[in-house]
Amino acid sequence: MSLLPRCWRGRTPTAGSGLLSTLWRTQIEATTTNQGRTSGANELLRKIVRNRPGWFSKFLNILLETGHQPLYHELTGRSPDCDMHDSEDEKLKEEPTGSKAATGESPAPDESSDSVQFMDLSVTEDPQNEATDLFAGASTESRELPHSQEPSQQDGTDSVAAAKSSEKADIVLRDYQMDVAKPALEGKNIIICLPTGSGKTRVAVYITKKHLDARKAEGQSGKVVVLVNKIPLVEQHYSEEFLRYLKHTYKVERVSGDSQLKISFTEIVKKNDVIICTAQILENYLERSNTGEDEGVDLSDLTLIVIDECHHTQKGGVYNHIMMRYLKQKHKNRKLQLKKDQKQIVPLPQILGLTASPGVGGATKMEKAEEHILRICANLDASKIMTRSLGEFKKDPRKIVVNVEDRKEDPFGDVIKKIMHAIHAHANLSPTCDLGSQNYEQWVVQKERKAATEEDQTVRVCAEHLRQYSEGLNLSNTIRMCDSFGFLNKYHQEEIKKKTAPDEEQKIQITNTERFLFNLFKDNKEELQKLAENPEYENDSLSKLRAKILQEFSTREAARGIIFTKTRRSAIALSQWIQENPKFADVGVKASYVIGGGDQSVVKPMTSAEQRDVLTKFHSGQINLLVATTVAEEGLDIPACNFVIRYGLVTNEIAMIQAQGRGRAEDSSYTLVEVKNSGVAEKECVNEYRKQMMNKAIDKIRALTQADYNKRILEFQIQAIMEEKVRMTKKKQKGMKNEDPSEIEFSCRGCSKDVCTGGDIEIIENMHRVNVTPQFRKLFIQRENTTLQERLLDYETNGYIACKTCGQRWGSMMVYRGIDCPCLHVKNFVVTHKGKKISKCTKWSELPVKFSAFDYAEHASQVADSSDDDETM
Repeated sequence: MSLLPRCWRGRTPTAGSGLLSTLWRTQIEATTTNQGRTSGANELLRKIVRNRPGWFSKFLNILLETGHQPLYHELTGRSPDCDMHDSEDEKLKEEPTGSKAATGESPAPDESSDSVQFMDLSVTEDPQNEATDLFAGASTESRELPHSQEPSQQDGTDSVAAAKSSEKADIVLRDYQMDVAKPALEGKNIIICLPTGSGKTRVAVYITKKHLDARKAEGQSGKVVVLVNKIPLVEQHYSEEFLRYLKHTYKVERVSGDSQLKISFTEIVKKNDVIICTAQILENYLERSNTGEDEGVDLSDLTLIVIDECHHTQKGGVYNHIMMRYLKQKHKNRKLQLKKDQKQIVPLPQILGLTASPGVGGATKMEKAEEHILRICANLDASKIMTRSLGEFKKDPRKIVVNVEDRKEDPFGDVIKKIMHAIHAHANLSPTCDLGSQNYEQWVVQKERKAATEEDQTVRVCAEHLRQYSEGLNLSNTIRMCDSFGFLNKYHQEEIKKKTAPDEEQKIQITNTERFLFNLFKDNKEELQKLAENPEYENDSLSKLRAKILQEFSTREAARGIIFTKTRRSAIALSQWIQENPKFADVGVKASYVIGGGDQSVVKPMTSAEQRDVLTKFHSGQINLLVATTVAEEGLDIPACNFVIRYGLVTNEIAMIQAQGRGRAEDSSYTLVEVKNSGVAEKECVNEYRKQMMNKAIDKIRALTQADYNKRILEFQIQAIMEEKVRMTKKKQKGMKNEDPSEIEFSCRGCSKDVCTGGDIEIIENMHRVNVTPQFRKLFIQRENTTLQERLLDYETNGYIACKTCGQRWGSMMVYRGIDCPCLHVKNFVVTHKGKKISKCTKWSELPVKFSAFDYAEHASQVADSSDDDETM
């Protein structure tokens, strides 16, 4: 290959070829200038081999067109004296179909130019094709195809779009991918541990295909279930990976909580070869089969289970519930084998776990780190944990820690603290920790719970307001002061609204303490608003974040990044701040946010369709800066980013590794920006240490002899089964719930008024506790809640119910098969059991009673009779 540098003389052989992007061109020019032509030629070839299948034929044609025949002959092995006519025939055979416009070709540059020239062409970089082996791609058809960049469609047409990328996509693995896949190809249970962006899912698709092929060759059917822990991952794995590569030979389907197909999951499993679904759906149908109540799915129906993000297979997670069923049956089979009773042995599927990081489970010593990882291996029944150093295939991003300074002046925060001190004095409270700190928030929560059980409404309502002011203080240290003010102002508007009855004749009481709190905010509102509009007092974290974003977009040709932040509220506020700032627009920033879909937060969640829409726009480049909560750290296939910023957010070593893995592009950076009271710099150091500990622990585990490894795995499995038996026994005892429901009393958390007893409560679908008694209906008012979403079930929620006396929210109004059913949320009540108040009761499952089932027929007839009476009057 000594002739390679010749391609740099005069005209470059890739001009007009559509093989180089503008970014690649810049990188090659820089390498040539700084390191010489030989290095430049090497860099050129590194880029070329990363193109779509067919690049090699195109490259050979360009060598001939541009007068580099010696290099062409050296690469092809053809004789220089070969008949010219044959060469032309070969060129015609290898010419790709389609017009120049379709293939991204352009007219060649000026022949007389002495400098190296490149074409500005848009070539999508595949994060899984970042190979630097110069000639690994010489066999053109063996390269992996880039991900489809077609927009995702909710109706499933995205899979059709993905299919257009090739008539039949072949799966070919790199050497390191094949190495980690080998034991699975032999039918063994394994965990594959590779960094984010290294193609774990592609390996899983390959193993799935080979598994199905092998069973077909033996005359047996195969059934593969791919489990994920997030709804958006179902569509992602389906359209971009499994359907794309398997659709020509196997039936592939996906099912999630958002899909109507979940009601016919058993049929879906029967009719398809590969099913991608959320783990909870499989667990639900395994339980159905176990109880015999309905047609379900058995583990023996499956031949391979792929578990994505398998480090979650621990503790009480749904992955672990599924695998516990597996382990119990495996050990039953083992006993039957010893008895030589082959008839009753139940076949079990092969298990393939995928993870970027098993973590260390909070371990501080190597021994505990090893134990944590071995437990995960045991839970997954893995015979090996497979990992490889990617070396030249994967480079860690540059890491930067940005320290911030305390504000010299914080008049906005001072006003909030002044209000909090006034509340402390009113309620005779004396905190011993810094206002706004995590310890302070815990102290306030404890005070509120204690006051509710003691019916001390002064302290209880003051504690509620203090919690909101503490949150406002934290927000002013994280995002803009105006966002913090907006949050506090909205809270007070909502509280005042609670005290306004829909019916003007009905008056809701306002206590002296509530009146004091409303006036306290009102008296300080104008000053807070004025200070919030003064950028001079903005926090330093936001200033450093602004500078970092501007730097990334000013110094990179095609910047694309993610900002991780702690809360949904801060993600939305940061995105809005970026969109409203013209400086960001000047450097081409197009920002949006993506947050979680759970409803635990007071901030409205994102639906999976909304998440999918934002991520699709990020894929296509309509959005180039994503502000996200931890929902984007794990699993979601986010295209190659060249910078990642963690803004005041540090959790554990797994999250750190996941976030770092999002920066997949070359020369990517990973920046940590401090936020006051977050302690992120110290936590990040701890996580780096744990990451090193994890890697050493994996190496030690892999160094064990198979016999020693198997012995330890068996011990952990037996221990897990015994612990599960104890847990199930306790659950069964707890589930008996022999207490008389009428001995449970509920009083309003807001005014301590007696509301009802457990004898008045019935349960719908073993989930929703409702009180449909006429007496209860006289105690509440109903309000409209515009944020509640209708769900495609037998019931819907169309508002919430609140105490008629004080306005305290009690729950929601359900419409169940045409009947209005007030649904109670236990956290809104003070619960008394046999005369003793329960200080903390946030879930119905914490109560030692079993409520009677809702009798739909009886209530429906009562409603019908009532309607008939109304008509006759």
